[in-house]
Amino acid sequence: MDTLALTHAIGPYDVSSCIISKNDTIVYHYENIEGASSRLVPVNSCTKSILSALICIAMDKGMLPGPDTPIQHFFPQLLDDQDTRKAFITMEQLLTLTAGFSWTEFGGANSFPTMTRTPDWVQYTLAQPLSDAPGSKMVYNSGVSQLLAAVLVQAANTSIAQFAERHLFSPLNIQQYEWKSDPQGIHTGGFGLQLCAYDMLKFGLLFLHKGKWKKERLISEAKVDLSTRAAIAVTPPEQGCYGWHWWVDCLPANALSYYYARGFGGQFIIIVPAAEAVVVLTRKPRKKGLSPLEYFRQHIAPLLIANL
Repeated sequence: MDTLALTHAIGPYDVSSCIISKNDTIVYHYENIEGASSRLVPVNSCTKSILSALICIAMDKGMLPGPDTPIQHFFPQLLDDQDTRKAFITMEQLLTLTAGFSWTEFGGANSFPTMTRTPDWVQYTLAQPLSDAPGSKMVYNSGVSQLLAAVLVQAANTSIAQFAERHLFSPLNIQQYEWKSDPQGIHTGGFGLQLCAYDMLKFGLLFLHKGKWKKERLISEAKVDLSTRAAIAVTPPEQGCYGWHWWVDCLPANALSYYYARGFGGQFIIIVPAAEAVVVLTRKPRKKGLSPLEYFRQHIAPLLIANL
């Protein structure tokens, strides 16, 4: 791969670090400051994809029932809700963000910022009215991710961080991380995790290899496939589809399919199975440069296609 053009093009995207692994070898590594790839950064909503992996692990181990399980199993208080549909929202509908709750995520009465100012994030989310029939529409909702985090805590009977350390972080040799918690002490499901770019790459490689890390299987291949396939089309101006807390898309004319974890501010873990590639992009939060995802689409992806 001729990667010289990548360095020439990267400036306007204000990227802190970029790592491209192809065939298990790092073929491109950019840092705007030396050591940027080794420093903890808030991965923001990439946390959702890591939570999804932990949910898959718990399902594989029989700690959690299947994705069609109604959430009344974990939140029996929903049986008393005036909207009888809530009790029959499924685990898969939480994972695909199609639970149906009225939610605006970044502002308003029923939003992520409002949720974080309440004393009980889970109860706040469950109390929101349904604006759509469950399963019919994808609406971005970090409250739903917190419901999944609460489900995992119930199933594993331990904290999410401890579960992750045992079943994901330790096998991947991820030794350094930080993870926020809600007022009940449940680690945040939709945001709040900090990792370094090198460890983000390990997570991407785990999925590229269908749940295997070196010779150890951490997630079943069936769950990797189920969680990363397109489940529902997203609402414009977003593009592509959504899976189990993963974004799924392809370049025009289906030239290259990929799926990715995306964090606010420009944090990405992009898996490109046909190219045997993983791309990690990080950026300081709240930067307003061009999206690093467009850097992938416009500059990295054409190189990957040329080297298929």
